[in-house]
Amino acid sequence: MTKFITFEGPEGAGKSTQIQLLTDYLTERGFAVHTTREPGGTSIGDQIRAVLHDVHNTEMDAVAEILLYSASRAQLVAQVIKPKLAEGTMVLCDRYADSTFAYQGYGRGLDMAMLKQITAFATRSLVPDLTIYLDLPVEEGIRRKEIANQAGEGELNRMDQQEIDFYRRVRNGYLTLAAAEPRRWLIVDARQSIADIQREIRTRLTAWGITPANG
Repeated sequence: MTKFITFEGPEGAGKSTQIQLLTDYLTERGFAVHTTREPGGTSIGDQIRAVLHDVHNTEMDAVAEILLYSASRAQLVAQVIKPKLAEGTMVLCDRYADSTFAYQGYGRGLDMAMLKQITAFATRSLVPDLTIYLDLPVEEGIRRKEIANQAGEGELNRMDQQEIDFYRRVRNGYLTLAAAEPRRWLIVDARQSIADIQREIRTRLTAWGITPANG
């Protein structure tokens, strides 16, 4: 079985935890699984990530931002995602193209038609089989991120320094995207326990014949 699964949501929603739990779950059932992230996932992509997330790059133009994210994504698709899918490996990715539509489209207000063209070119029109959106109220996401930063966990980056209205637009953007393609998206309330979130994700995979035996 070859499937491409992406995870979306604000920082603090628990994407990394859920990706690891799902990776373990699928591996135990005999599937080859590769996990990756955006931006990054390749040597070139990681260098671009450093530029995008540098807190000192406050002057970055929104168009430059989308082109940098797309460059990292193009490299990841060409070097990692497509080859892994071609060899029969399932790919789990922490963020993908929907982040661009939510953050640069709804958040920054860039033209969505233009973003779709750039994204289709960068990804060779590769669309996930399933996108899992871990949803949190904006204020809760910010609170969790602040707690993580105080504990010295996570990554403080340039995208964490936006106004609260920006994050509200992003969240509304995600919900709008999900409503437009309900068969591809799974919205999960990230205020639930880690176990309950994972259970919802595994239940969705039963449509692919992956049985959640014993949870």
